[in-house]
Amino acid sequence: MDKSKVIDAKELFVADHENELITRAQQGDQQAFHQLYETYHRRIFALCWRMLADKDSAEDVCQEVFVQLWQKISNFRGDSKFSTWLHSVATNIVLGHLRKQKNWLQRIFSIEEQTVTEASVELIDATVSSALDVKIQQLPERARLVFVLFAVEGYRHEEIAKMLNMAVGSSKSQYHRARNLLRESLSEQLV
Repeated sequence: MDKSKVIDAKELFVADHENELITRAQQGDQQAFHQLYETYHRRIFALCWRMLADKDSAEDVCQEVFVQLWQKISNFRGDSKFSTWLHSVATNIVLGHLRKQKNWLQRIFSIEEQTVTEASVELIDATVSSALDVKIQQLPERARLVFVLFAVEGYRHEEIAKMLNMAVGSSKSQYHRARNLLRESLSEQLV
């Protein structure tokens, strides 16, 4: 039997159900939109939290993502998977949020000085509270953004360079810087 022609019925059902929800949400069905929110909220929050390294900002930006989604869901044409499109929307909103912040030097120092308390880690979903996620939050902003976009979200360095308005070589350099800092930080923790 040729495995390339085997269709996973569960996957097909989920895709059909999601497409139905998207179509209904595009027509203004709030209940369908709420189901999409329930499906994707945790993943989008995790993305925002990783990129912003601040729980409160991540919550605010995550909320903004879903407000924008409600307003722009009609723009989704199905050329890619909905989750891919939504992650792209979320990434652009996070980057816009970072650009809007006026005092970038103060933001960088406050992020680097921030510590994640055990109480705040308990509030954060278990999928994002691993030791690696905590270490990612502590990376310098540019290195953290490039690392999350490349290693977690799967963007290419050419795409990241355009998003962050930097050279491709800078994107690669920031990624390697982030990896080295994470490696050092995690090895210190293990000693």
